[in-house]
Amino acid sequence: MTAEAMEAGPRASAGPGPEPRRTAADGGPALRVALLTYKGNPYCGGQGVYVRHLSRELARLGHRVEVIGAQPYPVLDRPDGDGTGTGPVLTELPSLDLYRSPDPFRTPAREEFRDWVDALEVATMWTGGFPEPLTFSLRARRHLRSRRGEFDVVHDNQTLGYGLLGDLGAPLVTTIHHPITVDRRLELHAAENAKRRLSVRRWYAFTRMQKRVARRLPSVLTVSGTSREEIVRDLGVPPGRVSVVHIGADTGLFSPDPSVAEVPGRIVTTSSADVPLKGLVHLVEALAKVRTSHPGAHLVVVGKRAEDGPVAQAIERHGLGDAVRFVKGISDEELVDLIRSAQVACVPSLYEGFSLPAAEAMATGTPLLATTGGAIPEVAGRDGETCLAVPPGDSDALAVRLTTLLAEPELRARLGDAGRTRVLTHFTWARAAQGTADLYREAIDRAGGRGGRSTAHPSGRGAATGPSLGANHPC
Repeated sequence: MTAEAMEAGPRASAGPGPEPRRTAADGGPALRVALLTYKGNPYCGGQGVYVRHLSRELARLGHRVEVIGAQPYPVLDRPDGDGTGTGPVLTELPSLDLYRSPDPFRTPAREEFRDWVDALEVATMWTGGFPEPLTFSLRARRHLRSRRGEFDVVHDNQTLGYGLLGDLGAPLVTTIHHPITVDRRLELHAAENAKRRLSVRRWYAFTRMQKRVARRLPSVLTVSGTSREEIVRDLGVPPGRVSVVHIGADTGLFSPDPSVAEVPGRIVTTSSADVPLKGLVHLVEALAKVRTSHPGAHLVVVGKRAEDGPVAQAIERHGLGDAVRFVKGISDEELVDLIRSAQVACVPSLYEGFSLPAAEAMATGTPLLATTGGAIPEVAGRDGETCLAVPPGDSDALAVRLTTLLAEPELRARLGDAGRTRVLTHFTWARAAQGTADLYREAIDRAGGRGGRSTAHPSGRGAATGPSLGANHPC
């Protein structure tokens, strides 16, 4: 066991061990999966949500999933009624947690340093960089090599660090939700001066590593056709190595509930306040326009409030202090009820690689207004059928469509019903888990199988690839 894992304690007697091989729910052999995540917070960004729901549904299919992650550690769910008595388990592989609350960018005490990887992590932070993708990959490689033979496949969740190149003891599949080069480009465009542009370049220096690593990966999984195009174009990954497996919403949790009262004028969005990619400033500008005809219109933002910056300045400039509220740290149930209570759910992003907030809002039956940035149309569907759509970065268009939705209850009801039907048909975690397991088997077969035994799905299906259905800033 590695030093990091020993610090976190034994693997809860739950690490994959010698046991009779089972058959998965689809009739193929059950797999032993190491799922890596350098950031696992399920309440901030999509990576933690992805790990939480995918690991549960893979376990429900009968696969043994061990999540190996760093702080903030992921929250894992045991699948209800999976029939196996098992669920995903967590092995903690701690970093120095340099960005924790309430003391981000801290300098660790001398006794916290364990080895040269820790020293590298701190040195990179001191020079304005973001070290965690690299340092987590180095720790993960050391850990995986110490447990050679315990896993059939290693699944990396967008670490893309140098440590994951070479022999890990099992074939590697890597999820790239979208290239972080997109975030870098948008933040540079939004930077107000040369000092800020320098800071952005330093912070995103790790994207050079991610480009180099991505080009050498044998099997890349992404979540939308749009992200696939970005990965090929921005990262230079050959198209034949990139497969699309759409993710989805937890449709049991995110569901309609007529007993939750609709709050007149309520608009809900999920956003990191001053991440330019999320487009929150354009929604605030639109709200100011909407309130001239709907004085009761107000915005609830699921995310952290920034005390300064473009969003805070826009709120002050338009006198919206009482009309914009930020909430964070709420439970899943509170989040669902908040979305149910809204007359409109809005995704104002300039770009999304998939947009879980769009899928989750649609799953509750709440009408969606979204931009056409990135893969959002692939999730939300056609304008006027399952959502209302506007160009990204256009506050005037947002204001017009918000005004329309707030004024027309019949339109809201029709879009809400159609949106939930779309999610149930195309975007569920059960479908995502099956497509991911198929891709695991393809990767194992390409690497020579397991003990000479084919792991192909009995139906011969491969990963879910092909055209899209419709038209990661570190956290």
